[in-house]
Amino acid sequence: MSSPSQRSSSRVSLASLTPNNLGTVRKLNSVLFPIKYSEKFYQEVLLPEAEEFCKLIYYNDIPVGTICCRQEVVEGHTRLYLMTMGVLAPYRSRGLGSYALQHVLQAAAANAKPKIKDIYLHVQTSNEAAKTFYERHGFVEKGVYEGYYKKIVPHDAWILEKNIEAPNATS
Repeated sequence: MSSPSQRSSSRVSLASLTPNNLGTVRKLNSVLFPIKYSEKFYQEVLLPEAEEFCKLIYYNDIPVGTICCRQEVVEGHTRLYLMTMGVLAPYRSRGLGSYALQHVLQAAAANAKPKIKDIYLHVQTSNEAAKTFYERHGFVEKGVYEGYYKKIVPHDAWILEKNIEAPNATS
């Protein structure tokens, strides 16, 4: 007999982004986020190196969320920047965001070339629920970026960061 968490996670799946489902990503982003993303954003999420870090989140075969990250090289270290992650309101608190985030963290830890040192993101300072979510997953507040958001209020964002743990060689 499966546990409740196993049953609910079996309803959750992730799909790689393709030109064929990019319209779904655009639509979800327009509903989930108060920002309009550029054409450059949508081209970057389709790059081959982004495949494990950019996913559509499905619940019972319905697309209900997205997670999109990009690799950045800062001072010789590769970092992952979590650009967007969101789940439609009726599907929240079902473990979907946690499932997608765990996938990205595991993919980052397994990425040998380049080795990914850490992951970071910005959260609007009014979004306590998102900050709490990331802190529950081991992210730490590193500061506030004043004026990060130009077109939405409040303009400030928390900077949250988490080190990437390499998988244990013995497991």
